[in-house]
Amino acid sequence: MLVHAHPDDETIGTGVTMAKYVAAGAEVTLVTCTLGEEGEILLEEFAHLAADQDDLLGAHRQTELGAAMAELGVTDWRLLGGPGRFRDSGMVGTASNDNPDCFWRTDLLVSATELVRVIREVRPQVVVTYDDFGGYGHPDHIQAHRVTHYAVMLAASSTFDPELGAPWQVTKVYWTAFPKSVIRAGIEAMRAPGSEHGDSEFAAMDPDDIPFACDDDLVTTMIVAPEFLPAKMAALRAHGTQVDVSGGFFALADNVGAEAFGTEYYRLAMGPTPSAQPETDLFAGITT
Repeated sequence: MLVHAHPDDETIGTGVTMAKYVAAGAEVTLVTCTLGEEGEILLEEFAHLAADQDDLLGAHRQTELGAAMAELGVTDWRLLGGPGRFRDSGMVGTASNDNPDCFWRTDLLVSATELVRVIREVRPQVVVTYDDFGGYGHPDHIQAHRVTHYAVMLAASSTFDPELGAPWQVTKVYWTAFPKSVIRAGIEAMRAPGSEHGDSEFAAMDPDDIPFACDDDLVTTMIVAPEFLPAKMAALRAHGTQVDVSGGFFALADNVGAEAFGTEYYRLAMGPTPSAQPETDLFAGITT
């Protein structure tokens, strides 16, 4: 089970992983915490959907999410508490982040209880979410981390709300990661003579200053599945209002290829310590 903040987050960080385990016959459940109503819109024809205009972006992004999941083969995807239950919070310092109905401002027990309901129904052995900084500091990503860990704990408690189902103990929890070495290799390739991405903003960045770049020695697990990269890229294109696969961060796919996007990286946050690192299977060490 994967817990992500907004539509498109799941494909960017875990699309190959999801497609790989679906193809292997595993039960894969995606839980998306908000509809991403505050997202910036890249396509001019959808500009009127923005939060400061018609405020209909959330419904459109739900459609994009469905199309992306079809590309990855995921049939069990859910919105935490139902569509629109928790609103996208936007970035720190924006007016939307002060909205008492946004995900970031929601009482932790309220949102975690909704996730407990799903955990006890689905009974996942492995749960994937973000680190305690939410990858890059977005309030909804941080909240998704908090909600996930709290819900995993509550779901295992026999005294917590029996009406939500029988207790269930998740075996392993992972945090998504993007190693600095991979980002550095991509940036160096972008800067190489003849690269069409050499003048991009991302190419000018220092990996040590990129918030979501993870020190390599913290990475415990890698899922190597380049055969599912086409499905991941198709799913990214399905998120058309939010993702331009031709530039910026996504240009890494052109410059580093399968290493950048056909391999996905994780940090083991809870569960049996791997006998060797890096692990190459999220279910490693699980015997039942």
